[in-house]
Amino acid sequence: MVSRASRSDRSRKPLGAARLDELALAYVARFATSRAKLTRYLTRKVRESEWTDDGDAMAACEAVADRMERLQFLDDKQYAAMRAGAMTRRGLGVRRVKAQLFVDGIAPDDSGDAIAEAEDKAMASAIGFARRRRLGPFSARASEDPKERERQVAAFARAGHSLALARRILAVPPGDGDALAALDAETALD
Repeated sequence: MVSRASRSDRSRKPLGAARLDELALAYVARFATSRAKLTRYLTRKVRESEWTDDGDAMAACEAVADRMERLQFLDDKQYAAMRAGAMTRRGLGVRRVKAQLFVDGIAPDDSGDAIAEAEDKAMASAIGFARRRRLGPFSARASEDPKERERQVAAFARAGHSLALARRILAVPPGDGDALAALDAETALD
């Protein structure tokens, strides 16, 4: 077993622009990613290694990201649409989608369509969330406990749904087929 001290004493591996390009290519081949996430990955690799080229390492990271974008291995707009769609299908709300796209480094120009799509599907996403978590109309039993109701509202809020939407869905009692059908019909119109 190698101790921490001996690992940190080892010399860092050399890294040049050619190897940086190889790392970027392997990364985009393996993961759907944004330009910002690729740049963060490359920057971390530079920090962990010993830069051997004459040029600036950070400029090399940007140049590699530019090249990946030119080759169409990176497309922030497409990544935003894919990421937002996946999150919406999982039952997450618009606030969570916006936050994740921000963390992923997607510019507002590139994320606008994806966020608009998530807003259009907010009701369907919230109903799917309630169905998966067995909340409100999908619960096995009706609960009149205000603390339980607030816990359910909090679960919706953590998932990124608006409080108004959460309360609207939770107002439907379990087993009320007509109210559930009305919510589903509203979802179909979205």
